[in-house]
Amino acid sequence: MIRILLSTKLGELRWTQADLARVTGIRPNTINELYHGFAERVNLRHLNLICEALNCKLNELMEYVPDEIPNIVHTKNGSLISPSDK
Repeated sequence: MIRILLSTKLGELRWTQADLARVTGIRPNTINELYHGFAERVNLRHLNLICEALNCKLNELMEYVPDEIPNIVHTKNGSLISPSDK
């Protein structure tokens, strides 16, 4: 899964969601979804604006954490089976 670390980064900088929305021009609802990790899709332009506004790199805003139960299973012959096919 991808974890969004925006709340951590804003806390470090003592910025509010409203501050970030005002500086970037991104809708407050969109910032809120990212902040709370509810966003299912992320606009690359928004990520660029956020990184620029917070003067940070993308890896400071997101991290990959492997799922406890994999979504993709590799077979011995290299083919893929999704867990729903089992």
